[in-house]
Amino acid sequence: MKTSPRWRQAVVWLHVVSSVAWMSQALALVVLMSLALTDPVPAATAMADRLDSVLLAPMANVSAFTGLLLAGATAWGYFRYWWVLTKFALTFIQLYAGIFLLSPALRASVDTGTATWAQIAGASLMASALSFQAWLSIAKPGKKTPWSPAAKPPGAPSWVFAAGVGASAFDVVTGILLGYPLPALSLVMLIVLGLERRRRRRRAQPPTVRSLRSAPGNSSPTT
Repeated sequence: MKTSPRWRQAVVWLHVVSSVAWMSQALALVVLMSLALTDPVPAATAMADRLDSVLLAPMANVSAFTGLLLAGATAWGYFRYWWVLTKFALTFIQLYAGIFLLSPALRASVDTGTATWAQIAGASLMASALSFQAWLSIAKPGKKTPWSPAAKPPGAPSWVFAAGVGASAFDVVTGILLGYPLPALSLVMLIVLGLERRRRRRRAQPPTVRSLRSAPGNSSPTT
């Protein structure tokens, strides 16, 4: 089944937009935390916490999800190229650092109205890592990994890309209405992508000698 280039391009566009939004909002956190550090302003820390929970977190989820979708639904794969593997490692580090380190620190700063250098450094590293990932996507440095399969994996059908766009839109709207990120459909879509990817890999495998002999058209006549 062929892939519609329009739906694939829609996922690429969504990945680029969400990644740029993630990076720009991380830079906005740097500005707000710097303001709260030099001159304690409760409004700055409150705005930083609100920006992190309402906008930055949903954009980070969409960026990570669409990146996984593009790798799993196209011939790039997850472990075929070093630059893709590097992007995945950086993305997961940023997500977990943001969830378990930066976000709790921002919530704690709301009561005091002050920020720390660690918070500014964390937001700066996040923006810098996203900038480096953008360079990786353009330059695509490095060769294939040792785990790269010999055969080029087939692409996913168009409905996978269309469902990914719909899942991202639904999760963003739901997160904005609830006030906190909730990537429910994106996680479900990743499970569906894994099952569909396994089906494509099975169909792409060459037939074995036994399957050729057992095929109806290859059965030898009996005497």
